[in-house]
Amino acid sequence: MSSATNTSLVGRLDTLAIDTGVDGGRAVLVARGELIHGCADALGRILARLPDIDRVDLDMTGVTFMDTAGLQFLEVLDTYGRSRRVRVTATGWAEQPRRVLEMAGLDPDDPLNGPGTRREPVPSMVVLERTQQLDRLRTEVEQLRQAIATRPVIDQARGILMATHACSSDQAWNVLREASQLSNTKLRKVAAVITAGAEGGGPVPSPELRRALRTAIDRCLN
Repeated sequence: MSSATNTSLVGRLDTLAIDTGVDGGRAVLVARGELIHGCADALGRILARLPDIDRVDLDMTGVTFMDTAGLQFLEVLDTYGRSRRVRVTATGWAEQPRRVLEMAGLDPDDPLNGPGTRREPVPSMVVLERTQQLDRLRTEVEQLRQAIATRPVIDQARGILMATHACSSDQAWNVLREASQLSNTKLRKVAAVITAGAEGGGPVPSPELRRALRTAIDRCLN
């Protein structure tokens, strides 16, 4: 099995890599990493190098994250299958990518061939609805990415509050959320202030945030 890596994504935390193998008339592609900007171009280059085959199967088990660029990735694969008259599949999607596929109205078990897959021309009204749906999807994916990025500091802050005030994880979360709302401060910043304060030498929180934290602790823990 030979390996092909999308070098245009170098620098990401989880760079996309696609291992390729050809057995007789069947090509097996195993994707690992994230389906983000540039992934469709990477797949297109790999497909262009394949010999004459009868089918292409993508194993997506190793894909850990996907935004709407993943739909373009699938479109490239689907277009290849139609133009070459070969069967194409992309199966084995993990939890977060499956959510994206479901919101896009695709079958997460087999988005290119599953029930409801549209083969006829798409009416303009459906195109408009799909565009609006994808706009909402982009927002949700970006919020998810931010949540993943900020989770460590938030978890640390919850742990500090639990240890300091002998409270539960849910109570600590309520303190963070309440302080964020009262001070009109992003939750990540509230958590960072608490974590930095426990470590010593961190930035001094604003008077508004200090008051909000005291109020939140009184409301949620007393």
